[in-house]
Amino acid sequence: MKWQTWFSIDWQQLVGISLSAAGFYVGLMLFTRLMGLRSFSKISSHDFAMTVAIGSILASTVLSDSPSLMQGLFAVAVLFVMQGLISMIRRKVKPLKSLIDNRAIILMAHGEYFADNLAEANLSTSDVQEVLRKNGLKSKTEVFAVIMETTGDMSVIKNNDVPPDWALFDDIRDSELLMRPSHHESN
Repeated sequence: MKWQTWFSIDWQQLVGISLSAAGFYVGLMLFTRLMGLRSFSKISSHDFAMTVAIGSILASTVLSDSPSLMQGLFAVAVLFVMQGLISMIRRKVKPLKSLIDNRAIILMAHGEYFADNLAEANLSTSDVQEVLRKNGLKSKTEVFAVIMETTGDMSVIKNNDVPPDWALFDDIRDSELLMRPSHHESN
């Protein structure tokens, strides 16, 4: 392959890419209007998978002859329908929700790291410390909890004078760890 081919493009290709990109964009906006904004949320692992799959289909459709624009849009329509069905199943059939979704997990509470949970999440204490610093914390004693959410994001809940609403923590694995102060708290 000659290096010139890396930089070459003709007018037909420009027109084809432009029309495919515009068509895909319009189709994607229509699907989003029909199915709702959740389509691009980062709420769960299947939402993330949907976003990655759409990006891959978009790239293939816009930058190559195959799949065609209609094939790409059909594939995206199937993904939107699948996501809608999975979301409906999650809402209506509670036992299946745990099979579909990851559960949030406690990484730290009352200044104490939970090594087993960190290992399961494939994280180190340094990863948690980075998130604490990004949240403007200077001490572990400022932390009520650090939670790895179902999206992979870490939530930092600070200690304050407001008593916890325990219902907020019902769906988190090992949430009972939040209810007892750590033996390290006095340090």
